Amino acid sequence: MRNERRDDAGQLLSLETEPATEADAAEARAAGLSLVRCNQQLRIRLPLSDSTTPIPTRSFVPGRDDEAFLGVNNRAFEWHPDQSNWTSEHLNNRLREPWFDPEGFLLHEIDGTLAGFCWTRVHPETATDPQLGEIFVIAVDPAFHGQGLGRSLTIAGLAFLASKSIEVGLLHVEHDNHAAQSLYRDLGFVEHDSHCWWGLVESEPT
Repeated sequence: MRNERRDDAGQLLSLETEPATEADAAEARAAGLSLVRCNQQLRIRLPLSDSTTPIPTRSFVPGRDDEAFLGVNNRAFEWHPDQSNWTSEHLNNRLREPWFDPEGFLLHEIDGTLAGFCWTRVHPETATDPQLGEIFVIAVDPAFHGQGLGRSLTIAGLAFLASKSIEVGLLHVEHDNHAAQSLYRDLGFVEHDSHCWWGLVESEPT
């Protein structure tokens, strides 16, 4: 996928590519553009070699857990361009997707309060990829930060996917989300490809 914008003289003003390549980055730099956003896809072989026992979770119950999920999601992703400010409509649209499986939408509670979640999905095998297990969205309520729940929920999600005989896990993460990048790389994730936007310093991804 490639989207670009040029002025009347043919000068490149913005560029979006997926998967992004070094040639794309070089073209953007030559045009005087800066990297505005880069969302990386990371992959990992399953099952994990990490022997940590996953934390206890339960499956999401549509209609009962909606409000608690939206609260945690919107607090955790207040900064995120795609995941912030979700409404019931956003959630219900995802729940109606043919891939939705409540069993793979894992919730972790502390004293009856939702502390975090790991929402997984399964991608069917294609001509170029095996069956893939994705951590679709994962978050910890800021009120519960500092307890290692992000790592624990990641392990729980990957363990669930491995239990379905899935051998490759994936997730997407912003290139400048350093805390998440460090966590995932430490678990063994490696970059597979990326979706990047370049533009003038003051421009935003479209």
